Amino acid sequence: MKLLRVGAVGQERPAALDADGRLVDLSGVATEIDGAFLADGGVEVARAAVAGGELPVLADSALRTGAPITRPGKIVCVGLNYADHAAETGVEPPAEPVLFLKAPNTVVGPNDRVLIPRGSVKTDWEVELAVVIGRTARYLDSDAEALACVAGYAVSNDLSEREFQLERGGQWDKGKSCETFNPLGPWLVTADEIPDPQDLGLRLSVNGRRRQDGHTANMFFPVAEIIRYVSRFMVLEPGDLINTGTPAGVALGLPDPKPYLRAGDVVEVEIDGLGNQRQTVGEAT
Repeated sequence: MKLLRVGAVGQERPAALDADGRLVDLSGVATEIDGAFLADGGVEVARAAVAGGELPVLADSALRTGAPITRPGKIVCVGLNYADHAAETGVEPPAEPVLFLKAPNTVVGPNDRVLIPRGSVKTDWEVELAVVIGRTARYLDSDAEALACVAGYAVSNDLSEREFQLERGGQWDKGKSCETFNPLGPWLVTADEIPDPQDLGLRLSVNGRRRQDGHTANMFFPVAEIIRYVSRFMVLEPGDLINTGTPAGVALGLPDPKPYLRAGDVVEVEIDGLGNQRQTVGEAT
């Protein structure tokens, strides 16, 4: 099932796509798509309501698509998780997953405007498979336990400001947590529709030019291992988000002069079976 949230910023309502691809209103059976919804059987309630065929159809094609979940409790990110990306940045393959946290208020809708931070000259793109957690995960022992904690998957653009991240000292977080730096969606695709998260193509284009064209099979640490690993260091809760890393083709890895994002650029992002995004780049004022 594909779950989403539609409406103006701060006024989104829960919705779903039915078997005919129509957008139907879930607000009669769910108040939000959040951690509580995922933990309390909301997906199955929504599935039954959609299958019943009696939900009102949202016919307004101009409705904005918001992020498919409300603000997550935390965003856990995995760095250098693709062999080709590690190679292009000149970094040795990590012995263990490289983890960092991203501010939850970076999450915006899939087609919302992305803002280049004040003073930024190195804002970069990163297509990533996002994992949405659906049940509490702590001290997991097996891949099966880990995948059982997945509510679903979504497209993520894990934007980064490379100067802030790599040249200003301290941890990566300040180059990752600028406003609008995590477009998410358009949908939360439930886990049953993605039998193998390691069999998905990821692509990103800037101004119509393909920059990233990767595959989740090339992750150093697959989704199940990431979840199991993270659960050893922090408790994952329903509604939390994991960005699982990006393939080669980011601006940082390209020859000089590196084509970092500028106002007016258009970024298009897609993952097999999970939909696509389109962002126009602006500037923070």
